[in-house]
Amino acid sequence: MELDPALLSRIQFAANISFHIMFPTITISLGWILLFFKLRFNATDNPVWMQAYFFFTKVFALSFAIGVVTGLTMSFQFGTNWPGYMATVGNIAGPLLAYEILTAFFLEATFLGIMLFGFRKVPSWVHTGATLLVAVGTTISAFWILALNSWMQTPAGFEMIANDQGQLQAHVTSWMDVIFNPSMPYRLTHMLLASAATAAFVVAGVSAYRLLKGDQAESVKKTLKTGLILASIVLPLQVLAGHEHGINTKAYQPAKLAAMEGAWETHKGAPLVLFGWPDEDAQKNHFSIEIPALASLIVTHSLDGEIKGLKEFDVHPPVKPVFFSFRIMVGLGFLMLGTAWLGSYFLWKKQSMPNWYLIGLTGMTFSGVFATLAGWYVTEIGRQPWLVQGVLLTKDAVGPVGGEMVLGTLLVYLSIYVFLGFGYVKTIFYLAKKASLGNDAVTTQGAKT
Repeated sequence: MELDPALLSRIQFAANISFHIMFPTITISLGWILLFFKLRFNATDNPVWMQAYFFFTKVFALSFAIGVVTGLTMSFQFGTNWPGYMATVGNIAGPLLAYEILTAFFLEATFLGIMLFGFRKVPSWVHTGATLLVAVGTTISAFWILALNSWMQTPAGFEMIANDQGQLQAHVTSWMDVIFNPSMPYRLTHMLLASAATAAFVVAGVSAYRLLKGDQAESVKKTLKTGLILASIVLPLQVLAGHEHGINTKAYQPAKLAAMEGAWETHKGAPLVLFGWPDEDAQKNHFSIEIPALASLIVTHSLDGEIKGLKEFDVHPPVKPVFFSFRIMVGLGFLMLGTAWLGSYFLWKKQSMPNWYLIGLTGMTFSGVFATLAGWYVTEIGRQPWLVQGVLLTKDAVGPVGGEMVLGTLLVYLSIYVFLGFGYVKTIFYLAKKASLGNDAVTTQGAKT
């Protein structure tokens, strides 16, 4: 059987980004949570805030390190597997990736050491400033990466010009239009809120695990409260941001929206398909459970608003992965919202958490990662068959590497990712267990003022 290098290259890149995205999703907002802990310590001089800070800097450092390594392997694939991408749109993608390194990665790398090891070695304001700059760096990094990804979804501010060999290449006509393309503000907001919810559940879930292990330290209770309150606030905002992002998708990528909704026919008063089994051959949904007119109301704010069906488009994304990924994302999001609100209720009314809730919250420690991953599948698979919407087809960007070579490296990647993923989760809970046994005691004595 002949191996398809294009398909294998797509699977390889998907595997890489699926694993990589876990770590920046956590660190983007965990940096700001660490800054909150440090500012609370500065304001109250209560050492429990620094105990919280010290513990979660370990989580941040581990996540940051693995994120850097997996990000590097992903960038290599642009040259090895997808040379047509850089050959066609490198004039745009190259500078945006370079801006991310120059303005964000160097900022994070420069001040990370001070944040991790400088508490007793530099004045408090310097340590606080380093924490702030690391948090700012993670957010700037997200800005540039989301600018590039959004441009690939809704390209703007460029023109295609043939080079000496007759190959069309993208050339910038307006960097402002490139960076702030039509979907960028929605995608950036959606991702930052997803990161906040993800980091909040990591903090809350690990804290719940420590409570289950008998750790009644005040710092653990404060981190649990911080995570739950943060999640309770950002998740409703995420629902609103997702709604606005969907409206933007209707305007600029209607085929993607149709796949998300499982809409085959163009309808006024389109129903919301809660569940179904899309059949691309028959162009219909089997076992469909629908709410009449609700999709039109949500997307168009009108009960008789029109949503275009998949049959309207000559090409459209593969329906099943987009359809189911969208429902996994939404389902996990509302489960996280209910969990956070229930926990906030226990904190407000009961002042304590039942064990069954702590067990459930521990199990949801990385729920935000899976919700974010499902959202990225909607975004990336929903763009197919385009690598850059309307500009570059995915099949035209793949390199001349043989299928056997791609399969071999894919299996190596998967083996490493399974090992690293298991090791990462195991290490996080090992650190939590060690801290709960009192083997990770810290003190604020000796800090420079």
